[in-house]
Amino acid sequence: MTDTAPAGAPLMLFDSLTRSTRAFAPIDPAMVRLYSCGPTVYNFAHLGNLRAYVFTDTLRRTLNWKGWPVNHVINITDVGHLTSDADEGDDKMEAAAKKAARTIWEIAAFYTDAFKADLRDLNIIAPTLWSVATDHIQDMIAFARTIEAAGASYELDGGLYFDTSKVPDYGRLAGARGDETVGRIAEVEGKRNAADFALWRRSATGEQRQMEWMSPWGPGAPGWHLECSVMSMKYLGSQFDIHTGGIDHREIHHCNEIAQNQAFTGTAASGANFWMHNNFLVDRGGKMSKSKGGFATLAGVIDKGVHPLAYRLLCLSAHYRSELEFSPEALASALTRLTRLVLAAQQLRDKAGDPDWLRLIDETGASKGASFAYQRSVVEAGLGAKAHALIVQFDEALSNDLMVPQTLPLLETAIADKAIPAEERLRLLASMDLALGLGLLRLRRVDLRLRPADARIGDDEIEALIEQRQAARADKDYAASDRIRDELAERGVSVMDGAGDMRWDWILDL
Repeated sequence: MTDTAPAGAPLMLFDSLTRSTRAFAPIDPAMVRLYSCGPTVYNFAHLGNLRAYVFTDTLRRTLNWKGWPVNHVINITDVGHLTSDADEGDDKMEAAAKKAARTIWEIAAFYTDAFKADLRDLNIIAPTLWSVATDHIQDMIAFARTIEAAGASYELDGGLYFDTSKVPDYGRLAGARGDETVGRIAEVEGKRNAADFALWRRSATGEQRQMEWMSPWGPGAPGWHLECSVMSMKYLGSQFDIHTGGIDHREIHHCNEIAQNQAFTGTAASGANFWMHNNFLVDRGGKMSKSKGGFATLAGVIDKGVHPLAYRLLCLSAHYRSELEFSPEALASALTRLTRLVLAAQQLRDKAGDPDWLRLIDETGASKGASFAYQRSVVEAGLGAKAHALIVQFDEALSNDLMVPQTLPLLETAIADKAIPAEERLRLLASMDLALGLGLLRLRRVDLRLRPADARIGDDEIEALIEQRQAARADKDYAASDRIRDELAERGVSVMDGAGDMRWDWILDL
């Protein structure tokens, strides 16, 4: 296997723009160019936001696993995104800074760090480039001037607006060609078309903004939609391979992004060969969103004592284009499934010892992206016919528009099939997990034991009580043994007799 010649089944991906599943081939055979809409860093990302990045990471890992290096750009929105995606309301960053009595720069730095920490906890590969909106203001002004020179914009009192009638098939991505309601853009006096949107927002007289810049249209700030067009083209070219985002972006943000790309280039090209969108995470039947209040964060999951990779596994259990229902029961089930996988992986690693190939890929790093093809070649070199057949099935499922839910039973079969030698099963696990990103080679069962935020007892006290219980059992004082067990249970700890290094675990309250 080489970095430029992917092996196995052809990769088929669903393109939201054409509403079709097509064979993927990169524009440049040596490098896939991928852009993902990043967070607006005014608050913590909720679990619904994070599903988008688990999906994109799975896509990137699949591309790497099949042999393509990936140049991946994620933007950080620190200006311009209004409190409604429909181009109305206050700037989210300005509003958050005012509420917290802090500067926007402080707000942006804090929540950017929190977002990156969430990605690390989910074992998501960092992008090739983090692209920050406020680092590209002059690029955005130049981009908007080109659109203005092409006759695709006009000025109003509030700033520079894009004329959606000047581009072909506006709104096609949303599936509503020619429908004036597709953009659901706010009503502004003087707009030529209902879906027209702001390229540049002129600051109102007397308005006190923390972030504003001079432009040909007066002092102000760029419209939210402008930044992704500017940064994706700057770093990936006017037409790149794949653009990802949540399905909520499909209706407004990405329609406007495509329109800007077309006006800027003077062509009908959308900017990406594939537009890919993950569906919502739903909580009791409704889309999970920060605006509804009470949103669940990854930190909240961890505070409950649930390992964050259980949430990753929950995301992998549903196809990215299907809604995924979130509930405490679903999260607990994912944690149980992850625990079984980790235990099985640990047993396989103990049986296989410390083979040279395992040390080699540990040293290479199982999340280096472009090195996946090399790691696969090392891992799969020792597979027999039966094990190789499972890899073929795994590849076929992944290549079928990332049908990851079908790969998980294959992983479980690969681990459990005792007709396959233990080392070969470990090799299967190592190869499959390169694509799934569950970290099964490095996790131990004890790593899943996270202290809940409301725990009422310390680890040292737990260990001391367990030692007392073991002494009581040795003395056949079963009444004392049961009393200590019940005391621990009352304080949220479950005793696990005969479990090796996992002598106890937290009782989770989900």
